[in-house]
Amino acid sequence: MAEAITFYSEGHKLVGDVYLPADLAPGERRAGVVLCHGYTGVKDLYLPDNARVLNEAGYVVLAFDYKGWGKSEGSPTRLAPHSRVADVQAALTCLAHRPEVDADRLAIYGTSYGGATVVWTAAIDPRVKCTVAVVGIGDGRRWMRSVRRPDEWVDLLERSAGDRERRMRTGESEFVERSEVLLPDRQSAALAAAARKDVPSALNTLPLEYVDDTLGFHPEWVVDKIAPRPVLFITTDDDRLVPPEESVLLYEKAGEPKKLVILKGYGHYEVYVDPAFTEVMDETVAWYQTHLPAR
Repeated sequence: MAEAITFYSEGHKLVGDVYLPADLAPGERRAGVVLCHGYTGVKDLYLPDNARVLNEAGYVVLAFDYKGWGKSEGSPTRLAPHSRVADVQAALTCLAHRPEVDADRLAIYGTSYGGATVVWTAAIDPRVKCTVAVVGIGDGRRWMRSVRRPDEWVDLLERSAGDRERRMRTGESEFVERSEVLLPDRQSAALAAAARKDVPSALNTLPLEYVDDTLGFHPEWVVDKIAPRPVLFITTDDDRLVPPEESVLLYEKAGEPKKLVILKGYGHYEVYVDPAFTEVMDETVAWYQTHLPAR
C-alpha cells in the first residue's frame, strides 16, 4: 500500500507516494530509496513495480512526480534537468524525516533520463550513500545526436534555435508531439505505448525547450564526484533509444566502487517488464544489500 504525501521543492508542492515494507516493526528505522523516473515519466508509470521489489527486500521507498508533472505544481511538462535534481534532493529530505527511515542510509534509483538525474544528484549531494542508474544518459548532446540521421539532427537544431528565440520574445515554448523530441524505437515502443495508455498523467506532447535542456545536461562531467560512494550502471546490449555506450562511458569516468551490468537481448522499454525487469531488480537489490543494507 502506498501512502500519499506532499512536500516542497523550490517553492512548488510535489506529490509523492511512500511505500513501506510489510514487516516493518513499530519504531524501526530502515534504509530509504528515492525512485526517479525518466524523460516523460510519472510516479505511477513503472515505478510502483520497483517499489514493490524494494519493499520486499526491506527498504522504505519514495516515488514522486517532478515539478509540472502528474499532480505536482509547476510549469507543465518542463524538463529543467537541474531543477529535477533539486526535486530529488527535496525528496531525499522528505524521506530522511520519515520516522521509518534512517537518515544516514539513503539511496537513489533512476531509470532512462532518471539515470542521468540520479548521477548528477549523487555527485553533488553527500547524503546519497548508494546509486543505481538504469539505461541512463551520460551526455545529452551526444545521445540526441547518436539516435538521428544527419539531416534529422540539423533540422532539430534549427527548430531548437527558433524556439529559443520564441521563448525569449513570448515566454512560451512550442508544444510538439512527444515523438518529435524522443524518437520512438520500433523495437520496444509498443511496450511503452501500452504502459502509458492506462496512466492519464503520462502526456504525449512536450515543449521544444526539451531539446535545449537536453543538449546542455552532461552527467559525465560530475560522475567521478560520486566516489567513494558506490554506483551501479545497468544497460542492455540492444537498446536503440539510449545506446549502451552512454552507460559504458559513465562507468568508465566513475570512481570506485562501481559496477557495470550489460543485459543481453533487450530493448529500452523491455527493462520495465519481465524477464528483463527481474534481472534489473536482482542486480539492484544485490547492489543495495551489499553497500547499504535495509536493516
